[in-house]
Amino acid sequence: MSTPVIGLSGSPNTSSRSRALLELALTALERPGAGGGPSRLIDLAKLPSDGLLGRREDADVSEAIQSVLDAAIIVVSTPIYRATYSGLLKVFFDLLPQDALARKVAIPIATGGGPGHLLAVDHGLRPLLASVGALVVATGVYGTDAQFRAGVPEPALVERIERAALEAAALAAGVTT
Repeated sequence: MSTPVIGLSGSPNTSSRSRALLELALTALERPGAGGGPSRLIDLAKLPSDGLLGRREDADVSEAIQSVLDAAIIVVSTPIYRATYSGLLKVFFDLLPQDALARKVAIPIATGGGPGHLLAVDHGLRPLLASVGALVVATGVYGTDAQFRAGVPEPALVERIERAALEAAALAAGVTT
């Protein structure tokens, strides 16, 4: 059985700010009436590196790819390193077939130390998602260190996540009808 919503965490750290925002988005999409359905979070850092790098076939990597192919909504989160998304995200997306996300809706989420890399969502994540055919929601999400207090995102950032989730659910409903 496929999962309508897949979250891809491109952070090497399982307790990162980008992962926290990803979890919020998945929770928002799972709410009754939200239109997203059940979700699954895939931690790219937990997948075997030889499989991610294409050095050998790996059942866990193949299953993660299939989960993405079966999903209706893909939520992608990453910390910004050197003005772009993480290498983990890059190597995973390199394994996806051309047009793998055609007829799928995507939410881009990124975090960085400050506002200087805000445009990485529009100049990095959106083109990455579009390169495999995704319909990307209008509301991208970028969070800075200053927008987190003791690991908890401020209300304005949570509101942005909620808006992106609503857009994704509405777009996905329109794509599947």
